[in-house]
Amino acid sequence: MTIMTAAATPALIAIGETMLLVTPTDATPLAEAEDVRLSIGGAESNVAAHVAILGQSAAWVSRLGDEVLGHRVHRAVASHGVDTRWVGFDPAAPTGVYFKDPGHGVRYYRAGSAASRMTPETIAEVPLEDARIVHVSGITPALSASCAAMIDTVIDRVAASPALLSFDVNHRAALWSASEAAPALLALANRADIVFVGLDEAETLWGCRTAADVRTLVSAPSHLVVKDGAVGATEFSPDGVVFVPAIPTEVVEAVGAGDAFAAGYLSGVLNGSSPHESLRRGHERAHLVLQSTHDVVGVGETDAAG
Repeated sequence: MTIMTAAATPALIAIGETMLLVTPTDATPLAEAEDVRLSIGGAESNVAAHVAILGQSAAWVSRLGDEVLGHRVHRAVASHGVDTRWVGFDPAAPTGVYFKDPGHGVRYYRAGSAASRMTPETIAEVPLEDARIVHVSGITPALSASCAAMIDTVIDRVAASPALLSFDVNHRAALWSASEAAPALLALANRADIVFVGLDEAETLWGCRTAADVRTLVSAPSHLVVKDGAVGATEFSPDGVVFVPAIPTEVVEAVGAGDAFAAGYLSGVLNGSSPHESLRRGHERAHLVLQSTHDVVGVGETDAAG
C-alpha cells in the first residue's frame, strides 16, 4: 500500500456520500434475516478504497454527521488506507443509513443527511487540480441543489487543470426519475474525461440498445466504458474500441460491483496500463465483490456462500 506524506496530494480524489450499511450476515433477505452486520457503503468511497487496496494513493471527500455513526463511517473508510483529511463533520445533520436486502436491492434512509448539505465551499480547500484523477458520480447531484452546484464546480476546476475527471453515471431511481435524470446525467457525462455506464441504465435513461449507441450520445469523453453485466465491458477511446469479457461468477450480491469495476479500471489508468489490461483489472475487482456481501473486499478475500 502506498505511504503518503501529510502534504502529498493523492493520485485519486473521490467525492460523494458514504452511509452506514446494514447487511444480513448470510445474504438472507431482510424479511427473514435475524443477524446483521454493520459496515459502510458509498459509491465514491468504495472506489477510493479499492484503489488504495490496489496500491495507489486515494482520498475521499465528504461530510458526515458529528455522531457515533459518522465517526464509525470515517474510521471504516480510513481503515482501507484512504486519505480522509478533507472529510468534515456536521453537528446539525445525521449520517445516512441504508440496508442491503439481498436479492431485492437496497433501502435508503438518507434524506437530510450531512452529505446532502455539501456545497461548492466543501471542496474549496481540496487540491483537485493536483490529483491525477478526480472521481464523482451521478448520485451526488441528485442529493440536493447545493450538491449539484458542488459537482459543477468540481468539473469546472478539473477541466482547467491537468487532472482527469472520472464520472460514473450511477443513476439511482430512488433519488430521481429516469425522465428527470436522463438529460442531467448525459450533460455531466459529456463534460468528463472518463465515463462509466451500464448498458442497462443507458437503455433506461437514453434508450440505448448497444454500446455503440451509447458512444453516439456520450461522444465527448476521451474514454467511455460501457458495462454489460455478465457479458463484459467495452471501452471507446481515440485509440479504438476494446471489449473484454466478464469473468464467470456465481453472484452472491451485485451491489457495489460497479464501483469495484471502476476502481480496478482507474487503477490501471494510474499504472499506465493498456485499455485491455485496465478493463481486465476492473473485471477482477468486480468478480471479488460479486462473490461477497461486502462493497469492498481486500486482495484475495471473498466471503462467498456455498
